[in-house]
Amino acid sequence: MKYYVYVIKSSEGYYYTGMTEDLDRRLSEHNNKTKSFWTKRGENWEVIYFEEFDSKTEASKRERWMKSGHGKKFLREKGLK
Repeated sequence: MKYYVYVIKSSEGYYYTGMTEDLDRRLSEHNNKTKSFWTKRGENWEVIYFEEFDSKTEASKRERWMKSGHGKKFLREKGLK
């Protein structure tokens, strides 16, 4: 099974980083305002970055890193934030 760490952005400029097994389904949940408390305040979420992993453990570690200062700097350097 594959796992994805993703960064999405709303039309208002909000960002959200998460992890999932099904990126299309999860994006749909964010846009339909189901199963995500934080993204309910944004509209028209789109994936701006993602990475694929072979294990949930690897993906979880990367998600924590992406949410840290190092990950935020990484996204800024890529011009995504």
